[in-house]
Amino acid sequence: MKKRHMELLAPAGNMDKLKMAIRYGADAVYCAGRAFGLRAASSNFDNDQLKEAVEFVHSHGKKIYVTCNIIPHNEDLTGLEEYLQFLESIKVDAIIVADLGIFLLAKRVAPGLELHVSTQANTTNYLTTEFWKEQGAARVVVAREVSIEDIKTMREKADVEIEAFVHGAMCISYSGRCLLSNYMTNRDANRGACTQACRWKYNLVEENRPGEYYPIEEDEHGTYIFNSKDLCLLKYIPELYKAGVDSLKIEGRMKSVHYAATVSKVYREAIDKFLEEGDDWYVRDEWYAELEKISHRPYTEAFAMEKPGEEAQNYGKSSNTQTHDFIGLVEGYNAEEGYAYMEQRNNFKVGEEVEFCQPHGPLVKHVITRITDEDGNDIDVAKHAQMKLRLYIDTPLEEYSMMRRETKQK
Repeated sequence: MKKRHMELLAPAGNMDKLKMAIRYGADAVYCAGRAFGLRAASSNFDNDQLKEAVEFVHSHGKKIYVTCNIIPHNEDLTGLEEYLQFLESIKVDAIIVADLGIFLLAKRVAPGLELHVSTQANTTNYLTTEFWKEQGAARVVVAREVSIEDIKTMREKADVEIEAFVHGAMCISYSGRCLLSNYMTNRDANRGACTQACRWKYNLVEENRPGEYYPIEEDEHGTYIFNSKDLCLLKYIPELYKAGVDSLKIEGRMKSVHYAATVSKVYREAIDKFLEEGDDWYVRDEWYAELEKISHRPYTEAFAMEKPGEEAQNYGKSSNTQTHDFIGLVEGYNAEEGYAYMEQRNNFKVGEEVEFCQPHGPLVKHVITRITDEDGNDIDVAKHAQMKLRLYIDTPLEEYSMMRRETKQK
C-alpha cells in the first residue's frame, strides 16, 4: 500500500534561505512580509520579493506559506486588508494566523486564501482543533506543549490537517506567548520584537535583602534558568506519521542559510527513508552528525513522549554551539578542467581540509590543493567577502553545494 505524503516545511527568513531550503529538499517554506509576522528582526520580504518567492517556489512544484501571526493592537491593523488581498492575488498557498480577528478579516476580504492556525493560538486539544475547522481553517499548527499521543487524538477527532514542530528553538513561554520581553524592554514578542529575555543570565534576590544577589547555580558560565534546549524529534518520524501529522515543521527564520539547508536535507532523507523502509527504518548516525554541524543548543525531545523535566533546560550557557562553519558556496562545476566555481563565505586557504554538503549527493571530503581567482591567477587564501574563485577538485560537485570546515576552537 502506498504511504501518504508527509510535508517537510522549512523556515525562510530571506530569499537566500528560501531558495536553499527548497533546493535541499523542503516541500514547503514559510516566510513573512515586512509587517504582521512574528520575526521583526528578520530581513523578511517586501511585496516584490514575496511575488518573486511565490514564483520561485511554485516553479519547483513546492508550496509557500506567509505568516500573519502577530497578536495585533488596533494600530497594528492599518494596511492589513490590502496586504491580505495582495497575498491572495500573488497566489500564496496559505497564510498562518494566530489572531481570530485577522482570521475573520482574511475570510471576508481574501476568501481565496487558505488559512492555517499558528502555534501562537495555543491549540492543545481536539475541541479547539474542531472549532478551528468549523471556522474554515485548513490546517492547525499544534502547540509545542502537546505530546505525539495528544496529536493522534486531535487528528482522529477533528478532520483537519495537523502541522507540528519537529526541530529548532523552544521557548520558555507557553507556545511562544512571551511576556518577559515586553515587561523588561518594552519590545512585544507577540508583535514580532522578542529580545529573547529568557536566554539572559539570572540571579536570585531575597525580598528582605535587596541588592544581594545569589547565583541559582554557579559555574564558570553563569546561570540561565529559562534557557530551553533545542527541539529535535528526528527519531520520532514514524510515530509522528502514525499519529497522522500532515506537516513536519522546522523552526528558524532567524537562523542561517547553512541551518536552513542542512536541517532540510537531514529531515528530507529521514522522511524518504522511512517511507521507503517502513518498520525497518532506523536513525542513521550521520543524520545526527549533520545536525551537530549547524548552530544549535543541546537537543531535547521536549513534550513528544512525556512532560519534560529539568533536563530540558540548558543551565550552563545561552550561546549556541556548532562543529562546522559554512565557508563557501558552489556555483557550478567545470568537469573538463576539474574545478568548482565558488563564492567565498568565510576565509579559507590552500592546505585546509574541507567538506562539501550537496543538495542531493553524498558528503565529499577534500584537502584544498589549488585555488585561483576568476582570471585563473593562483592564490593561497580566499580572504575577500563573497569573492568569486575556482577551487580545483576531481570530484564533480552539485550546484549550491555548501563547503564547510570544522569550527576552529577558541
